[in-house]
Amino acid sequence: MPKNINIFALLLIFIPISIAANFLEWDSTVIFITAGLAIVPLAAYMGSATEEISLVTGQTIGGLLNATFGNATELILAYVALSEGLISVVKATITGSIIGNLLLVMGVSMFLGGLRYKEQTFKPITARLNASSMNLAVVALLLPTALDFTSTAVGNGILRTLSVAVAIVLISVYLLTLIFSMKTHSYLYEEEEVESDLLEGDNAEPTKPKLWFWVLILLLVTLGVAVESELLVGSLEEATQVLGFTPLFTGVILLPIIGNASEHATSIRVALKDKMDLAVSIAVGSSLQIALFVAPVLVIAGWVIGQPMDLNFQPFELVSVAVAVLLVNSVSSDGRSNWLEGTLLIATYTLLALAFFFVTII
Repeated sequence: MPKNINIFALLLIFIPISIAANFLEWDSTVIFITAGLAIVPLAAYMGSATEEISLVTGQTIGGLLNATFGNATELILAYVALSEGLISVVKATITGSIIGNLLLVMGVSMFLGGLRYKEQTFKPITARLNASSMNLAVVALLLPTALDFTSTAVGNGILRTLSVAVAIVLISVYLLTLIFSMKTHSYLYEEEEVESDLLEGDNAEPTKPKLWFWVLILLLVTLGVAVESELLVGSLEEATQVLGFTPLFTGVILLPIIGNASEHATSIRVALKDKMDLAVSIAVGSSLQIALFVAPVLVIAGWVIGQPMDLNFQPFELVSVAVAVLLVNSVSSDGRSNWLEGTLLIATYTLLALAFFFVTII
């Protein structure tokens, strides 16, 4: 069991509190805050269960599980919001998850790791491959918006059709990246897979976990995330008005921080162990999964459930994603990191967060 799970276990108390708050019809702000805090430990246990199952099932199935559940919390949360018709919040969550992982998670990891070690290294070849994939994601997200701005004859129907087509292409690319990383070129990622055992602690016993137990845990926490997401989304609009947050700021900043809390802690902890390869993999890999899998799945799901969502984002959101990708590509191109580069990433995220706080368009 990862050490940070013990810390997250303390937050489990907010699960019954949030449910009681909803049942007793407490203030929506209380429901929103407690539900958000309840999702944090559930996401951590979901990641832990996936890792434990992977130890039993082997590399291929384990890799598929990690690929599927790596951002399950964000997917469930966004799907619930989508089903409620909060499409603008869903789009904001997508862009917020991407820039949050690239700038905040990687930035804090590089900064804290750089304070302990003068310089840390990671594989530049995998960094370049990830950079190419992120560039594709930026282009794909930019196309519908660019078409909307450059052609006056394009209606919402055409944009949605184009978005579904783009979603199919992105999911196809995502599946190909899985084949690349787990099959044809798995040797490029072998060190990350081996080092991931460090997540179980320095003195972990070599015994295999009980498969049935962790499958049950995975099912229970997935159900818990779904329930808490319903509570969070149900109280979102009223609570954010009381707190003074715009829907855009909530989607871009608050919701991704809630959904990615366990990944933040894991990335920081492995960086402090001088395993920057794994820290970068967590941060960039999560962003890629959001862009190439979660966003396309939400587009297709919206079309199926009658809540059509396109990939026509606010220009400011796209600029933020492009800035994040450009800066991370620049920082990671040499395969080395230090505390100053981490500071640059954190500072960029802070500036973007401040801008989103004052932006009211959505």
